[in-house]
Amino acid sequence: MRYVAIGDSFTEGMGDELPDGSMRGWADRVAGGLATALAEPVQYANLAIRGRLLEPIVTGQLERALTLSPAPTLITLNGGGNDMMRAGTDTARLVGLIERAIRRCVDAGVRLVVLSGADPSARLPLGGLIRRRGTVLTAATAELAARYDLEMVDVFHDAEIRHPAYWSPDRLHLNSAGHQRVAGLVLTALGYPGVAHVVDPGPAESRRVLAEARYYREHVLPWLSRRVRGRSSGDNRTGKYVDWVPVEAG
Repeated sequence: MRYVAIGDSFTEGMGDELPDGSMRGWADRVAGGLATALAEPVQYANLAIRGRLLEPIVTGQLERALTLSPAPTLITLNGGGNDMMRAGTDTARLVGLIERAIRRCVDAGVRLVVLSGADPSARLPLGGLIRRRGTVLTAATAELAARYDLEMVDVFHDAEIRHPAYWSPDRLHLNSAGHQRVAGLVLTALGYPGVAHVVDPGPAESRRVLAEARYYREHVLPWLSRRVRGRSSGDNRTGKYVDWVPVEAG
């Protein structure tokens, strides 16, 4: 098994930080789950970079993944979340990019699993717009997956993961519990079913004026500042595992 994950911050693992500050995330967890299920090491690469739009994921990361030697046997693809938060998003164009990625993997003989990202819209500014776009993109992606007979993991419509207990303080990225749940959904889709991770929801989330003001100051305003300056959180970053690394059974 040689597994490559491509995508943005969702696949990079933001929100699932280890004690040393490095990112883990659902894809790392899937690699470990595969190694355990197969009772042998899995070769793993993760080319995902936070902030990436779908086009560079498909034209850059995917092409890099297909040049790895030896060739991958499994690729997971997620993207489009950053596109949906930008003005003038052309959903039809995003669907075309996903189909391009599917065709490339079919032609290369590589198994592709497509994921829709978790739905953060209930707690974000302009969340209604993001949910509408995400609903359209997820439905179109599901149609493509069915047409090409591919596995699709529909995290967007997973009602459980929408609970605040699965999300980081920025309300945009999953926390460790969220990444653990996604990993379980992916492993089940790959044929290694287990019990999907569920957390105790705990006390209701505080949405008081001061808490909301702090949220906007710490998370929304920095994001807006980067947009105004034409910057991305992923500028000058590379994927965390750009070549094969062995993952042992846990």
